Amino acid sequence: MSDRSVPAAPMRLLEPEQAAREHGESRVALLAEGLRTGDPVADAAFAELSAGGAAARRTFAAGLRDGLASLPEAPDGIAELLRESEEAVAGADRELLERGDVASIAVDPFWSRIALALGSLVHTYSAPAIARVLIGTGKLTESAGRRLGETGLWRTNAILPGGLLRGAPGYVDTVQVRLLHARVRAAAQRRGWDARRWGVPINQADAARTWLDFTVVPFRALEKVGIVLTGDEERDLYRYWRHLGALLGVDPRFCADVVDHASAERVLGLLETANGRPDETAGALVHALLDALATGPLGSVLPLQGGAVRRLLDALTRLIQGDELADALGLGAEDATPYVPLLAMANARVRRWERANGESWRQALAEHIEYRRGEFAYLPGAEYRDETAGEAGQA
Repeated sequence: MSDRSVPAAPMRLLEPEQAAREHGESRVALLAEGLRTGDPVADAAFAELSAGGAAARRTFAAGLRDGLASLPEAPDGIAELLRESEEAVAGADRELLERGDVASIAVDPFWSRIALALGSLVHTYSAPAIARVLIGTGKLTESAGRRLGETGLWRTNAILPGGLLRGAPGYVDTVQVRLLHARVRAAAQRRGWDARRWGVPINQADAARTWLDFTVVPFRALEKVGIVLTGDEERDLYRYWRHLGALLGVDPRFCADVVDHASAERVLGLLETANGRPDETAGALVHALLDALATGPLGSVLPLQGGAVRRLLDALTRLIQGDELADALGLGAEDATPYVPLLAMANARVRRWERANGESWRQALAEHIEYRRGEFAYLPGAEYRDETAGEAGQA
């Protein structure tokens, strides 16, 4: 593969020739382009919100709540972000959005939180470039529990029935998360971010990887403890999250052909060619996350004391992520494998009872939805609302 095939690829793409042999030159060229590309639409809107003060934030809040057409006028960047966001859901299957992400909703809340934290977030934090962006905010290691809660709050609002309809909480939160990424990107660049080495901060390749961290990564983790999707549920998961990805500004070329776990893993394999082993920054984020879990709401429901909770979390993380990544992150050597068949048997039985008939399935979903609506009520607010969108966070 020639340098011309991957123009100005960031240095983190270590072996482009080997990646091209495994994934094809066109896909590696897309990866290189993604590493160099941020989110111009969100960046322009964020710049206008920063410069426009309270008036711009009120305009943005009204547009999120009532739609772009309700605004007498709006700055170009804000208008484009609103237009793109509305198009992301206008072309979606409304019935799908009204049902919500049933595959995710139907997961037992305890295991859902485990999959989010030990599956999704640990995998996200393990990428050195992503970890460097996050550690640069100066908050993730100091306030890991709050960051975990805010991520859970966003995901819950996004997956609930009707959550992605225009003006609904998940729709509003997701657009605000996109703007938070723009703020973090701008801050990293002001601090002298090394784009030649790492690519643009929160670039399209890393955004696509994070999208996979909320789809294939947690559900592959859940399979290990007996929570398995049907074929239809798997396909609906990716249909739903394709719209969520569009709201987040993820380049559709990365996820347009992702329809199931197998196709998702092929894209993840491509993206991982631009990630090295976890470094000290990644390890610091993961250990802060696990400490926060051990002492937070999740740890409080476990009938364990002292260091036993943290050892259990290390063991489950090792089970989910594998020994190689767990060793690189410096996690304890506890092995949960001997107990996995018991966990899987119990979860599989619960799923079977829930699916016994239409009424039991409807009741199970209703109970999960009710729980999730109040799951993060303890949070006083969310950074993606308060700091990124200002008054727009009240929409």
